[in-house]
Parts: sequence; C-alpha cells; structure tokens
Amino acid sequence: MSRRKFLVIADDSPESGAALRYACKRALSTGGHVCLLRVIEPAVFEHWSGVREEMERQERAEAEMVLQKLAETVMAVTGQAPEFLIRHAESTRLAIRQAVANDPDIKILVLAASTGGKGPGPLVASIARDGVNWGSRKLPVTVVPGDLTDDEIADLA
Repeated sequence: MSRRKFLVIADDSPESGAALRYACKRALSTGGHVCLLRVIEPAVFEHWSGVREEMERQERAEAEMVLQKLAETVMAVTGQAPEFLIRHAESTRLAIRQAVANDPDIKILVLAASTGGKGPGPLVASIARDGVNWGSRKLPVTVVPGDLTDDEIADLA
C-alpha cells in the first residue's frame, strides 16, 4: 500500500515553519507521512577538487543537521519520523521535479507564502507564473499563508 507523502521544502525562509506545521497536521489527520526536501545548490568552485569535496561534505552535514532539527517538530506532531531528501540541484524547482519523479508516493507539495509584503515568495511566484509542471506527473500544490498560527493550522488541517 502506498503512503501519501506531503513534501515540504526545508529551507531557511521564515514562512517554511508554517508549511511544515500544516503538512504535519494534514499527515496526522489523513494517515499520511511528511517528507522534507533540503536543496543544496552546487558550489561554483573549479579549483582544487579536494576543497570542493570538503565544501560539499560540509554542506551535506549542515543539511542533515537542519533536517534533524525539523524532524523534532514532525515527531512531536505526527509521532513518526519524516523522510529526508537531500538533493544537489541548480534550483529548488529542479530538486522538486527530481523528488517527484523518483517517488510516486509524494502526493502533495506544501508551501507557505511569504509574509514580508514583497510578494508570495520566489517559489510560489514561479509556480504561479510557470505552472506546476513537475515532469511526468501532476502534483497538487497547497500554499498556506506563512503567518498562520498553530490554532489556525489546527483548524484548517
């Protein structure tokens, strides 16, 4: 039996917490699972492969630490450990496309809109502009307000 996975982008944006909390509540209420995607953009460092390899190792270690910290929230809400995805990609959209192509259980992408008053955020704006073409599959996108409180999330999810 396949499990419905809610894909959340684990970035450093302030609104990503709202997306994570919403995905956790939805996963809990629907019997789903949370999947966290951390994107590492390739470093532009053409000299000395040893230095490049060390930079990549450090970026991966940092990504794992971020995901472990977010896993605490997922565990507290759902009682289940999230799935971790770390992707090296030129863009978050490309990383999402790769994740969706490789895992048919990813059913919903959960994003949060920016709260800074400067538009909805780059990823949400790009999806609104270019659509949700994730390659071979169609994937619904849930965009939640980035400033939702825990009570509002509980009411919606």
